[in-house]
Amino acid sequence: MRLDLNHIKQWIEPGSRVLDLGCGDGEFLSQLQQERNVIGVGLEIDHDNISDAIARGLNIIEQDMDRGLSNFPDHSFDTVVMAHALQVLHYPDLVIDEMLRIGQQCIVTFPNFGHWSCRWYLASHGRMPVSKFMPHNWYDTPNIHFCTVQDFELLCSEKGIRILQRDMVTQQSGAQWAADRWPNLFASTAIYHIAR
Repeated sequence: MRLDLNHIKQWIEPGSRVLDLGCGDGEFLSQLQQERNVIGVGLEIDHDNISDAIARGLNIIEQDMDRGLSNFPDHSFDTVVMAHALQVLHYPDLVIDEMLRIGQQCIVTFPNFGHWSCRWYLASHGRMPVSKFMPHNWYDTPNIHFCTVQDFELLCSEKGIRILQRDMVTQQSGAQWAADRWPNLFASTAIYHIAR
């Protein structure tokens, strides 16, 4: 289980209604149902992931977030989760607006493209970073919006979105204190708990 997903669990109330946007194969949603007794719905567009999630016995909707979420009524979920999908959306700001309309609270996680290793790679190689963390070339990456911690917080400020809590995750052992103190530089993944 990814580190960001383990952090998210603490913000999800037992027995709550959860919508997981970009739920992948449903592993996280399945864990939430087993461990937190949530009533969960997943949204996914990849057919293989949908098949895997259905095989887990999950309620999955095939839908592209970029085409809107108007099929969900206002406040129909307690929590809407979007983990590591923000950067692949064409209209991430609009999807966040929709998340906040649908859910009482929302959780968003994304890779921090302001991380020092991204900066160093770009400065030293003159090319977009390719690593274990970001294994794609610039021309075949699913990432189309490169977001940093500061970018996301500015978006929240501009849209009047309240940041209830945030956690920063680093892949480097012993460097969590640096990610907490200087998240834009040292956090590899940003985790936000937000509401209107």
